Amino acid sequence: MKTVLLRLSGFTFLPLLSLVTPLLLLPIISGIVGSGGISSVIAGQAIGTFGATVLMWGWNIDGPVAIARATDGQERGAIYLASIRTRIVLMFPVVPLVAALSAAVAIPEFRIEAISMALASVLAGMSPAWFCIGMGKPRSLAMYDTIPRFLATAISAPLLLLTQQLWNYTLVLAAATLLALIFFQRRLAPVGRWLPGNLRTTFDEIKKQGHTAGINLAGNAYGSTPTPIATATTPVAASGALATADTLYRFGLFTVVALGNAFQSWTIEPGATNSHRRHMTAIWAHTILGVAGAGVLTVLGPWVSSIVFAGQIRASTELCFYYGVAFAFLSASTPLMRNLLIPAGQRVLILRWTLVSAVFGVAVMIVSGFSGNAVGIAMGMTLSEVLLFLTLLFPALRVLHHERDSINHGS
Repeated sequence: MKTVLLRLSGFTFLPLLSLVTPLLLLPIISGIVGSGGISSVIAGQAIGTFGATVLMWGWNIDGPVAIARATDGQERGAIYLASIRTRIVLMFPVVPLVAALSAAVAIPEFRIEAISMALASVLAGMSPAWFCIGMGKPRSLAMYDTIPRFLATAISAPLLLLTQQLWNYTLVLAAATLLALIFFQRRLAPVGRWLPGNLRTTFDEIKKQGHTAGINLAGNAYGSTPTPIATATTPVAASGALATADTLYRFGLFTVVALGNAFQSWTIEPGATNSHRRHMTAIWAHTILGVAGAGVLTVLGPWVSSIVFAGQIRASTELCFYYGVAFAFLSASTPLMRNLLIPAGQRVLILRWTLVSAVFGVAVMIVSGFSGNAVGIAMGMTLSEVLLFLTLLFPALRVLHHERDSINHGS
């Protein structure tokens, strides 16, 4: 319990620091683009975030499990170097596509700002955070992920005020990300090639993670599309209000990630005792977080949005409610997937239902968008999360009961 509390404190504080970091820039950015450009900027950020998911491929899901189960530093280093090579290959198609999509959905006069935010966001796909999570070392997460991004934001703030140009943030963040990767490589990973020497081997690695990457991409598809869909199909005021609620929701997701990071290696590490109790602790913790987060987002969301966006625009209570429900079900689903179904080899099951949920949710969003109904777009994302939770709950419980029965028979 002492170990998990230390991990929980580290993996909670650091993502929360990441949560505060963008808040420093949002009022500045809102002042630069005004109410008419907020939805375009947030749409670019959402597209960039999805691009980061593509770059990360399956490493943020399979990676922590592989690192937690690795037997020595050489094996862990080989895993990390393979991840770098696959992500560099994926950068070539992803970065131009992210820029093009951001330009396509943005309001014409804010295309440069949308592209700048998209490129800044896509850099998260190169983060070594998943490696630190698998090692159960929040200090490494701070040194090579959280602190560099925090410093980049702190440096960018005065530059944005002076120049009124968002591309400054992109350049500073890119430099901070590259330096963090170099220092991480020298400190924690063995010397090796970043660039793929054998493209066939790298593509085989990409193909091997196909199911996991599909889960990752499908799950993020309906999470990343509400703001771009709203920006492209609804009036500026409606899309702006949805974008503010969407932003608060994404900030809240840092707490889900933090909790998941703290519990993942603890629940699946080799030789773990009382694994059933560990799994139930993680499940109840995520459930409580989800309910609490939904309440906070619904009640305080409109007020907080008006502060974060410098009074330029405000989220409605109705939008915040639907995003809050989505948050609750996403939080509840997290330990079912990360701690039970994926370690049990149920990736195909997760992929199947994630795709079904994504198609259903995005269809609702598109229909609602062309009807000019921003609230319906938020409802589409909520329905996706509810459907995914319900379809994964019983398979996950079967895995949990099987583990408990195996332990009882073994004893």
